[in-house]
Amino acid sequence: MAGAHAEEGGIVRPLVARVDLRDVMHNVRFLNGLTPPSCRFMAVVKANAYGHGDVEVAKAALEAGADVLGVALVEEGMKLRHAGFTCPVHLLFEPPPAAAPGVVELDLTCSVYTTEMAEALSHAALAAGRVARVHIKVDSGMHRVGVDPADAEAFAARVDGLPGVELEGIYTHFAVASEPDDPFTLGQIAVFEKACSQVESSLGRSLVKHAANSAGILAFPDSHYDMVRAGIAMLGLLPSDWFLGVSELRPALSFTGEVAFVKRVRAGEGISYGLKYAPGEDSWVATLPVGYADGLSRLLSGKAEVLLGSSRRRIVGTICMDLCMVDTGETAVRAGDPFVLIGTDGNDRITAEEVADLMGTINYEVTCMISARVPRVFINQDGKGT
Repeated sequence: MAGAHAEEGGIVRPLVARVDLRDVMHNVRFLNGLTPPSCRFMAVVKANAYGHGDVEVAKAALEAGADVLGVALVEEGMKLRHAGFTCPVHLLFEPPPAAAPGVVELDLTCSVYTTEMAEALSHAALAAGRVARVHIKVDSGMHRVGVDPADAEAFAARVDGLPGVELEGIYTHFAVASEPDDPFTLGQIAVFEKACSQVESSLGRSLVKHAANSAGILAFPDSHYDMVRAGIAMLGLLPSDWFLGVSELRPALSFTGEVAFVKRVRAGEGISYGLKYAPGEDSWVATLPVGYADGLSRLLSGKAEVLLGSSRRRIVGTICMDLCMVDTGETAVRAGDPFVLIGTDGNDRITAEEVADLMGTINYEVTCMISARVPRVFINQDGKGT
């Protein structure tokens, strides 16, 4: 069955998020090929690899040439370590100081931008007889987290002097790199490079410098430095519409299922909660086993389309927690027929970007919303082929 997935105990769910790991590997190789040979490649797999499956995507990325993994939470790093990953794993945000012993025990490379966290890592490293590796985050203009550039030199000296702490790198994050025509990114690069020069001159040695996210890799080669951080582009999703011409990226995820139920609805009879939709004439209506608990937002009610029966069909009525409905008119479909929420059917394709536009959001959120109760199926895990 196209959308069914047999789970433990023989239970079958006719809804699945399928991830093609061969596409992930292709994307990593393409992006890595845009950087200098000496440049490290961080595969960012936070938030369950943006809904794609962190462990499996991490394995594919490393096999394709990634050097480092990036996560947001200590718990995410712990999952990777417990899965057997021994490569460097970077925490892209400071956790609470109380998490420092866990950071050290798991050998996670930690972002630091407060004295409290740096000191907590020092204490934890000394207590464990280990070394805490850290990268300083500089706020070059996004104003989310990070050290003020004017304070970077003094902060670096303070961190570098802490026992048990190894200051390994320095980095920043772009605010509008997905809009390459905006000059703000060039300003951020200038601010970051000035801070790096001051810090490295003060320390008397070079640090691992990194700034480029997915958009930065594609649009700002001068920001590649010693390492790049690929997240959404590694998964074949575009940082913004500006990158529509980058045809080399292959979306790795499809979201598909099978029709659960079909019924005939008379003209004027309401459908779903609130009875906000009624067909203008007698119609076939298919019920799909997917709802907002699976990641199909209620905001898509009456807006989103699915590929069903070789045609685009609009979701009608209010999307429910577990189900939604599609009006197929006079075209009769059957229970078990395949449908596509994200992905390809014949010559037509529904992209995460299309769904995001309907919601007024970004593709990152669309894939992250696909909930844990939707089975992930991984194909082409050997990465062979093109």
